[in-house]
Amino acid sequence: MLARMPRSLPPLLLALGLLLTGGAHGDDHARARAWVESGQALPLAEILARLPVDLAGQLLEAELEEEDGRPVYELEWLTPDGRVLELEVDARDGRVLAIEPERD
Repeated sequence: MLARMPRSLPPLLLALGLLLTGGAHGDDHARARAWVESGQALPLAEILARLPVDLAGQLLEAELEEEDGRPVYELEWLTPDGRVLELEVDARDGRVLAIEPERD
């Protein structure tokens, strides 16, 4: 069985942090950090640990955004068979809200 968490996760999280700290993303980064620090959103590592066991693959990209007044993680996920999926995950409890094929 393939592991659903890639070994390259720490570098990916670092890259995500660097991406969110620059330019126009500065406000997004501050808001995301405030959500996590206040307990309104779980940290990304915890969200990934709560994903369904049968969701094999690896994280390509992650964003923490506000949708309908609540924090939501939008994850781009690469499956073992090469498909790219977009996952929408409730940042408060890790519940998967939607899984769709990536939109171009």
